[in-house]
Amino acid sequence: MSEARVVREPLRERLRDGFAHFVSGTPARFAIVVFVALITLWTVLLSLPVMSSRGEMTGLADSLFTATSTICVTGLTTVDMSTHWSLLGQIVIVIGTQLGAVGVLTMASVMGLVVTRRLGLRQRLLVAGDVNPMAMRKGGSASTGLSEVGTLLRTVALSTVVIEAVIAVMLYPTILLEGVDPLTAAGDAVAFSAMAFTNTGFVLPNTGFEPFLDDHWFLSWLMVGVVLGAIGFPVIYALTTNLRQPRRWSVHVKLTIVTSLLLVFGGAIVYMILEAGNSESFGTEGPAELAFQSLFLSVMTRSGGFATFDLADMRESSLLVTDMLMFVGGGSASTAGGIKVTTLAVLFLAAFAEARGAESMEAFERKIPGDVLRLAVAIVLWGATTVAVATIILLQLSDATLDYVLFDVISAFGTAGLSSGFTATLDDPGKYVMSATMFMGRIGTVTLAAALAASQRRQLFNRAEERPIVG
Repeated sequence: MSEARVVREPLRERLRDGFAHFVSGTPARFAIVVFVALITLWTVLLSLPVMSSRGEMTGLADSLFTATSTICVTGLTTVDMSTHWSLLGQIVIVIGTQLGAVGVLTMASVMGLVVTRRLGLRQRLLVAGDVNPMAMRKGGSASTGLSEVGTLLRTVALSTVVIEAVIAVMLYPTILLEGVDPLTAAGDAVAFSAMAFTNTGFVLPNTGFEPFLDDHWFLSWLMVGVVLGAIGFPVIYALTTNLRQPRRWSVHVKLTIVTSLLLVFGGAIVYMILEAGNSESFGTEGPAELAFQSLFLSVMTRSGGFATFDLADMRESSLLVTDMLMFVGGGSASTAGGIKVTTLAVLFLAAFAEARGAESMEAFERKIPGDVLRLAVAIVLWGATTVAVATIILLQLSDATLDYVLFDVISAFGTAGLSSGFTATLDDPGKYVMSATMFMGRIGTVTLAAALAASQRRQLFNRAEERPIVG
């Protein structure tokens, strides 16, 4: 064996050991590194001339924005997705949404498994942390136990394939009726299905979305895909394993289902009231169509991204309601973004407990620890700060009004993909700001905070207690 080879082997082993230590020792940072690497790779790929339908290079700002929107499964666009990209470019985009839909923590765990060749305790905790962020905190426990992490990963992969396949089959006949040839229709059905379940909302087929705006069958199946993607993989896992035994569902599953139903149907009712009589949207339609379109819009605010009309034509009151719904988003460990429905539920439970004078929060005959409330407050504050800073910067960079800028910024943070039309008018600096907002919204403020903190600091003493005046 040559001396050079002897030197290379220890170096290779040290690099491999160092990388494995980074994966297992700082999982949150590794998760962010994975996401940044994927966005960088997709930016390079989408900038290539072969990815463009015109055979020309796409500018850095548009490539980065599209790559971020793809990996973060947001759905906002600065170019026409159905005409700007070639078939190869659209395939790359669909693949990117599938990777992004898995979730930054789960995806990092799987890649860490590939690197270390085994799923160790820290990787299991990382996946459990995607199910429940409290699992990443000392003393926390995930709603899905460590022994079930392997089953959860299989559920993620299997549910993604099965759900997208079923929805594609249901959409296929409708696309055929539009005169699309069978092979192209199959690809279009897969694209629409993938965009629905991943909660992305890109319209990639050349037929566009216009032919299906009044097709209730087509729109209904898009809603099914968005709802299933937004409730989260832990909920899908619970429904598939204990459908007939709801008593065995965790508090997380119950809170997610109940809060999601309240937001979807509550939002639909509010839209029916606020948009009634608005001829620019769907307010002058009959009662049945008004109810259906209101429900479709409410579902899309979960992070769906599809819209059957120009959202800038909504009344300002409806725009504000949409802001609120998009900021909440979908369920934890889902393809949706936002602060998550369980975060909102915990805040309301704390308010109700305080109003009753109760010492602790309770839900479904279970006590919720106080550190869950602290985490929920941190998530909302970080999310609100991100939205506020991005909105202020974009207001300085553009001449747009506050309602439209705020709408698109919240859509970016909540990875909703709905737009008032402001995103299409962005110049390059604005595109970079929105890209950063999408990234912050997708990786999760808790993950970012955990990555920066790196480790918990143990405090071996308690300071004197003093209560400030609140309220």
